[in-house]
Amino acid sequence: MNKRELGKNSEDMAANYLNKKGYRILELNFQNRIAEIDIIAQQDDIICFIEVKARKSVKYGLPRESITPGKIRKIIKGAQSYINYKGIRDTQFRFDVIEIYLEDNKINHIENAFTA
Repeated sequence: MNKRELGKNSEDMAANYLNKKGYRILELNFQNRIAEIDIIAQQDDIICFIEVKARKSVKYGLPRESITPGKIRKIIKGAQSYINYKGIRDTQFRFDVIEIYLEDNKINHIENAFTA
């Protein structure tokens, strides 16, 4: 499985997990000129911007450790762009990370992983 397939499979696993938890998926792989956001979902009245990271093993660190400050800035700017594009007002939002551990077939959902 190449890197692209690994990413797609991991994002599909994360989306299925979120659906089972009662989230409504709004966008998968939202892209604009600023950033790509893996999943945009809604939980109750909260819009969640979700970065999905997968690892075959933790030999080189936890999945979340690969999210750089620069990537966080891009995700935040991409989220702001999405909110403006959709004309969203008076809605709470948060930034989550979903870690996929492929070796153990486990998912770790970190809510409010970072803030704007």
